[in-house]
Parts: sequence; C-alpha cells; structure tokens
Amino acid sequence: MPLLTAAAVRKQIQSGTPEPIYLILGEDEVEKSGLAAEFAELVDEGLRAFNVERIHAGDLTTGDRLADGVAGIVAAARTLPMMVPRRVVTVLQVETLLAPKRESEAATRALAQFEELIARPEPQTTLVLVATSVDKRGRMFKLLQKHAVVVECGALEDLADAERWVRTRVAAAGAAIEPAAARLVAQRAGVDVKRLRADVDRLLLYTLGQKQIAIDDVREVVGPAALQDDWAMTNAIEAGQAAEALRQLALMFDSGAPAEKILGQLGWLVRTKFPALAAADVRPAIEALFRTDLDLKRSAGDPRVLIERLIVELCAGKRVAARRW
Repeated sequence: MPLLTAAAVRKQIQSGTPEPIYLILGEDEVEKSGLAAEFAELVDEGLRAFNVERIHAGDLTTGDRLADGVAGIVAAARTLPMMVPRRVVTVLQVETLLAPKRESEAATRALAQFEELIARPEPQTTLVLVATSVDKRGRMFKLLQKHAVVVECGALEDLADAERWVRTRVAAAGAAIEPAAARLVAQRAGVDVKRLRADVDRLLLYTLGQKQIAIDDVREVVGPAALQDDWAMTNAIEAGQAAEALRQLALMFDSGAPAEKILGQLGWLVRTKFPALAAADVRPAIEALFRTDLDLKRSAGDPRVLIERLIVELCAGKRVAARRW
C-alpha cells in the first residue's frame, strides 16, 4: 500500500473513499490526533455514537490483558455499521501491539488474531492505527506496509498544510485564532514545523487570557518570513519545483541577499549539478546565466524579475535528481 501525506488522506476522507486500514506515525501528537479525529467525518454526526469507536492500546502489553484487548479491537472492527455504510475504529498507542512480548499462549493467539485482521480487514470498517514510533524492521510493520496506508505526520507539503497545522495547534491549546491570523503565521514560517511550533507557542503566551488570536497579535509577535535554508532555492530547482524556488528566492531578496550573490549560487548549480542532472540543458542554462549577468550589469531590468525569469528557465522540464549533499 502507498505512503501518503496527511493532506492526501484528508482528500480521501472528504471524498468518502477511505482505505480499509491506516497507520498514522510521527512525533507530532497534535497533528496525529487531529488527523485521526477527522475520520469520524466519514459517519453522519447523529450516528457516530454507534459507529465511531476509540480504543487505547497503551495498557495492552502481555498476557490476558493483551488477549482481551485484541479481542475487543477485532470485535469492534468486525461489527457491522448501524444505519450507515461504514464504521470507524481508531486504536491509539498501537505500538504496544506492533512489538509486544510473546510471554504466553494467550498473547500469541491474540497477536495472530490481530495479524488476521490486518491481512483480511473488514470492508465496511475503516481501522485507524495511531503510533508514535515502530520498529520498521519488524514483522507487524511489514504486514501493515502491505495492507495499510502509512501516514507519517510532521512533514508539511505546502502553506495550506502549515495553516491547518497552526489552527489545530491553537485549538489543542484551548484557544481560537482568526483565519487571517493563522494564514499570516503560515506565510511567515513556511513549512518549517520547528519554527511554526515556536511561533504558535509565543502567540499563545502573548495572548493569554484573550478570546481569540488576531492578525495584529501575529504582527506583534511573529517575525517576518526568514530564510531557513541557504540552499533551499537550488534544491527546489534540482527538483523542478519552480514555485518553491521562486518562494525561496523571494525570501533571499527579503533578507537582503544581493542579486550578484544569488546569481553566483545559480552559476554553481549549473556548473556542478547540471552535467549529471540534465546534460542536454547545460548549454542553454549557461547561455541564460550569461544573459542574466549581462542584464544585471547594464541595469536592463529589475534584478528580482531578471533572476525570477532565469529560475523559471532552469526549472523547465521538471528535472528530478537525488540530493547527494
């Protein structure tokens, strides 16, 4: 089964076309909890009490407790939905089931039952397994890789993901934030989860006692967008991601980087990476570099616009290369 992002899973939920089993992994407890809770939207709100079940597996370690717990999970998953086409069963802290100690016959039988459920899931049930970390070399994880959709939380794809992350984090703290304020936090931090977390923590402290975080609060507390990686622009060009490369270029200009320095970085990329990355494009890339250099020296246009045009040319063809540094 595929490895999907949280954003892709949300699209499946919204379209009402979920897979039978999901394994949600990662250290970001808020994001994992928020995504797992969204599966309830597959069931009409008035019927969720009968068709949505949450089970905590943290205490299911060995012996009879493990046997009883797994039996409960299997029974919940095999129960037919009531008045709706689908049930949702969410199992939290499932890592205890993925690498347990087989200390008794009861535990061994229970794990065999759990493996059977994974191998033959109930078609009318969506089983959502949530874990912090698992042994990816283990038998159970390999079985889940074959039969379940694996979702690793903590990596954000775009600004929409970042904005959703901000709203979820603020809500988990029992606060509220204006949509425009959440959008501005995301725009200034980008998809850097570490910076997003720090910015939101400062906002929550700054607005302690307020009913809602406003956009003016964000302007007071959250600094302007900053360049997080000096080589993010060139990495994006290697991947053919023109939009991301242009965003990183804007951050470089906003942070005061001179056009000549940026052009030098692009020259390094063409000289050292393009021969292996896109050999047929080396000559036109060099010609584009020389043209841009000449235009900058004779002030033939706005430096930012000139380099933006160059980046679009370098990204043409959507080159994809393995990052080796």
